[in-house]
Amino acid sequence: MPLGRLRARDEDVRELMDDPDCDPAMLARTYARFDLVNAVVSGRRAIYRRWIRPRLRAGRAVRLLDVGTGGADLPRRMLHWAARDGGALEVVAIDPEPRAIAYARAQPAVPGLELRQAATGDLVADGERFDVIVSNHVLHHLSSRELGALLADSEALLAPGGVAVHADIARSPLAYAGFAAGTLPFEPTLLRGTYIRADGLTSIRRSHTPAELAAAVPPGWGVRRGVPFRLELVRAQPVRPRP
Repeated sequence: MPLGRLRARDEDVRELMDDPDCDPAMLARTYARFDLVNAVVSGRRAIYRRWIRPRLRAGRAVRLLDVGTGGADLPRRMLHWAARDGGALEVVAIDPEPRAIAYARAQPAVPGLELRQAATGDLVADGERFDVIVSNHVLHHLSSRELGALLADSEALLAPGGVAVHADIARSPLAYAGFAAGTLPFEPTLLRGTYIRADGLTSIRRSHTPAELAAAVPPGWGVRRGVPFRLELVRAQPVRPRP
């Protein structure tokens, strides 16, 4: 693909794994490889260190919501790190996609992890509250209307003093070229029979630049740049004084 086409976000291109008729074996292998790929590209450890670990040190259980959990590799890692740090973390991981939740539920159980087939709006209707809300590689899937709904739900779901961090790819020709080159040697081996390389390149085409995202979100949300080719859409909820 000519890299000049990355100047504008391509909202029309679709990821193969989002097709309801995609190959179930390839989909399962894709979920299984997410933990490995996210260790390299997602910046998940930095998210844990910056936004979650400091709250664990307060000495009380931290309630975390993972939105669009997929195979639930992210919350499993977060729970592992929290346990190693001696903190109490409780995670609700949601995804409206039944195939994702079915895969996640088929994996070994992890203490503190609750998996639900649900959308954020369902949790708002139930009056849920969370200290931390995270998502990884969800924003680029969303239309403008869906992005607005996610942010409104995130605000409603945040407990006083909570923080929401929606992390995603930052679109650029260098990110596209780097992912294409970096994954090519592994296509016949680690990534064989998965959608990761093709869908990863599609994801970059669908993703925002930091400036685009900053212009698209309501007041109270800020965009942070991360490495490599990452962005974080962040809202910190102020602590409401007690009456």
